[in-house]
Amino acid sequence: MNLFNKILVANRAEIAVRIIKSAKKLGIKTVAIYSAIDSESMHIELADEAYCIGKQELSETYLNIDKIIEIARSTACDAIHPGYGFLAENPLFVEACDKNGIVFIGPDARAISLMGNKIEARSFVEKLNVPMTEGITGNKEYLLKNASSMSFPILVKAAAGGGGKGMRIVNDIADLEDILESTSREAKNYFGDTTIYIEKYIEQPRHIEFQVLGDNFGNIVQLFERECTIQRRYQKIIEESPSPTLNPEIRQKMGESALRIAREINYNSAGTIEFLVDSNLDYYFLEMNTRIQVEHPVTEMVTGVDLVEEQILVAAGNKLRLKQSELKQKGHAIECRIYAEDPANNFMPSPGTMSLYVPPEGNNIRIDSSIDSASTILSFFDPMISKMIVWEESRELAIEACVSALQDYVVQGIRSNIEYLIGVLQHKAFQGNDLSTKFCDEHTLEILEQAKKSKSEFFVPLIVFALFSLRVSGSDNKSNIWTDIGYWRSKRQLEFTVFDQKCSLIIVNNQGDHFEIQYRGEAFSVRIVEIIRGKIIFSIDGISHHANISFDEKGIAWISLKGNLFHMKRLDMLNMKENFASQVQGDGVSNLFSPMPGKVIKVNVKTGDMVKRGTVMLVIEAMKMENNITAEKDAIVEQVVVKEDDMVDASTQLVYLKLIDKE
Repeated sequence: MNLFNKILVANRAEIAVRIIKSAKKLGIKTVAIYSAIDSESMHIELADEAYCIGKQELSETYLNIDKIIEIARSTACDAIHPGYGFLAENPLFVEACDKNGIVFIGPDARAISLMGNKIEARSFVEKLNVPMTEGITGNKEYLLKNASSMSFPILVKAAAGGGGKGMRIVNDIADLEDILESTSREAKNYFGDTTIYIEKYIEQPRHIEFQVLGDNFGNIVQLFERECTIQRRYQKIIEESPSPTLNPEIRQKMGESALRIAREINYNSAGTIEFLVDSNLDYYFLEMNTRIQVEHPVTEMVTGVDLVEEQILVAAGNKLRLKQSELKQKGHAIECRIYAEDPANNFMPSPGTMSLYVPPEGNNIRIDSSIDSASTILSFFDPMISKMIVWEESRELAIEACVSALQDYVVQGIRSNIEYLIGVLQHKAFQGNDLSTKFCDEHTLEILEQAKKSKSEFFVPLIVFALFSLRVSGSDNKSNIWTDIGYWRSKRQLEFTVFDQKCSLIIVNNQGDHFEIQYRGEAFSVRIVEIIRGKIIFSIDGISHHANISFDEKGIAWISLKGNLFHMKRLDMLNMKENFASQVQGDGVSNLFSPMPGKVIKVNVKTGDMVKRGTVMLVIEAMKMENNITAEKDAIVEQVVVKEDDMVDASTQLVYLKLIDKE
């Protein structure tokens, strides 16, 4: 067996960790690179060597081909693994590796160039008699002139795009010009290529992709499908395998189409052929990703194949060890992407510092992440915290196990999509496989309302838990509870806010770790069982509960209880941190602040402009996504404080507005 001596991992976060683990399993040494702001990432500790490659700008760090090649050469690396994103599908990077005698662990530059450009890929696949949607290519003027020949809605896409970036639905031709402009700009920012095209948008589509793997000897296999229909902002958040949609006949046909494409380009690495499937189970080629996918663990869980290991071995010159006839799907796997984002606010990124992080554990639960404790989620990168993959014998059992694992997944101090994912998995449409890529658009409001209702059902036990656990997060000894909680010995009525409501509770009596309390005239018997590193086990009227608690830098309590996340604030104790916190929000209407840390990439207004409610005044890029900052009311712009390329945080003043009095 041919093996590399040392591999440089040209990526960061969880995928870098993933690659390093497979390399270590093969006995291969690894070199990590990192930006200065990324210096605490786990992949740095796991690698045999690690080198800082710059401060924070992607062009200076993870996209800097010259620096990466220089480090690979100076550390005597045989090969470079690009992971996904960044340089993974950049043919210039492959050519640079070839020029310097370094093996690129991925396909050749021809395959990347051909399939990486969506326009060229469509033209290539069309000749193979693989079904495809109607589309138009050309410059902005050509697309505007000819778009009327297609029926709407249509999809505008970046030719070099991927991962949901540079993609927008257009329902009305009147909106097309602005969307072409924004898509082109986003394509340039992310992919360095402004080329865009439009294609027919399939109503109620499903997104199903096939994993392929080839070697340098003409051997190619497909490792079946992944259903990736649950998406928000055109980006997948839940993936599963096998697809509950496909029957054996369609599965075989799609697999054969995937193999036909891979064989025709002599594909020699791990890759994915993506399709859209309509309600009649007719399928259409969407694109090919010439890299390992974010969701590859789903396939690994049902086939038992380590795709990254196979990818490394193939790149080292070995023949593919897999035979198509020997590959089977066993059981059912579901992957949930855990993001730092706020589903209630259009899934806006929510970077910041965690106050507590506790991933779930158990049989058939896999967590792919680059953190194992409370960390800071940076605004410069994708907001994904981790991937949680669960395997079971059937889809029904996998859904049940996945919900249970998410209920034990604790992320505090920042907002996450954990509650939302639970809501998706519990939704009758998901469980009944009544799905399309519009699922999140159609059901998010309902899911959020259900989550709110679910929280209200835990209101009383939450109150009891929180009041007896506040200020105990650092204690491992329940006998010290009086010292930790504060001055409850003298103050028997406790005041707090939860759900933005002021509440109070009376301590009637206590004996050791037993308490008699009264809430809204109702009596409860509470017993503290154990307190360990932010986790408290307690009982209410003999019924056992457990929850996690932590405090953010403002002293607000974050409480996780059966998959529900709550915020609580004591009103009867002075919070020194909060007392000195800067009050920066003004009136929240006439002064416009940034809702998140990020970079200003476009300013649409100037002093003296009149804006109406909903007007997009600025565009801020955060966590690889563009976020429109809009006017909340009709107003006149008095001053624009920031300019393009400025870095801002959540307390940065953006614009001063003078509200228009309509009376």
